[in-house]
Amino acid sequence: MAATASGSSFNLPVASLLLVLLLCLQSGGGQKKKENMLAEKVDQMMEWSSRRSVIRMNGDKFRRFVKAPPRNYSVIVMFTALQPQRQCSVCRQANEEYQVLANSWRYSSAFSNKLFFTVVDYDEGADVFQQLNMNSAPTFMHFPAKGKPKRADTFDLQRIGFASEQLAKWIADRTDVQIRVFRPPNYSGTIALALLVSLVGGLLYLRRNNLEFIYNKTGWAMAALCVVFAMTSGQMWNHIRGPPYAHKNPQNGQVSYIHGSSQAQFVAESHIILLLNAAITMGMVLLNEAATSKGDVGKRRIICLVGLGLVVFFFSFLLSIFRSKYHGYPYSFLIK
Repeated sequence: MAATASGSSFNLPVASLLLVLLLCLQSGGGQKKKENMLAEKVDQMMEWSSRRSVIRMNGDKFRRFVKAPPRNYSVIVMFTALQPQRQCSVCRQANEEYQVLANSWRYSSAFSNKLFFTVVDYDEGADVFQQLNMNSAPTFMHFPAKGKPKRADTFDLQRIGFASEQLAKWIADRTDVQIRVFRPPNYSGTIALALLVSLVGGLLYLRRNNLEFIYNKTGWAMAALCVVFAMTSGQMWNHIRGPPYAHKNPQNGQVSYIHGSSQAQFVAESHIILLLNAAITMGMVLLNEAATSKGDVGKRRIICLVGLGLVVFFFSFLLSIFRSKYHGYPYSFLIK
């Protein structure tokens, strides 16, 4: 009995030791498997990136290389709808800026396997859009190397715009990767300026014997009004921020030309505001003409009514847009 008990007590630590060794071997094998899987994923991403700066992904690739662990690299994903039948002009504009940014990273001296640029098209990965509850395009998201994406990992496209420089700042904030944007040379501005100077110079040369039109107050007033309309409608903001022309919902195809926030705008919105300001100004000019001219009273009355109608209607329209952007603004006039 004593010998049997002694043998059992001897076998217990041996069995425990064997169990610990087995667990260590399994853990080491699992770790080795993870390392091999990670190395395979990184090699595959680097191979794709060597072919094109932006890696196209479908649902399976997205789940394997972006969502599934292990992963020690960050991924920037543009969710978009580039197929012609989607008629998403904003998607094409955003894609051009995204390509510029991805090329700047791919061909920079700082390029590494710590950051990759990918794209998921709605027609190639609709299941991904459904998985992420995404109902608008384009959308930019950052998937960090560790953990799940946070709220700040979704780029605020509506407020900031999709210019490459703005995207680079956002990426630097989320990943600490600094990307210097290199744009291909664009000589269209220089050519347009040269043509304008040539046109003005040619006009002045042809009219060199009669330059009285330079002192035309009406002409200069019209030119000044054009500049004022452009600036007050937000054209400079568009130039700096590079917002989309409009926003189209890929789910229902509805197009929005007016941004719902006071912190951003669409290019189409600035065009609408420009036309409204021009119409109100035209109405004021007609009212002034009716009050100061010395023509027929009936004609002056008609001009006055037309001018008053332009001011009242288009100012009401302008006020309604202001009210829709500044939620809680209590005042309206004719149009709500």
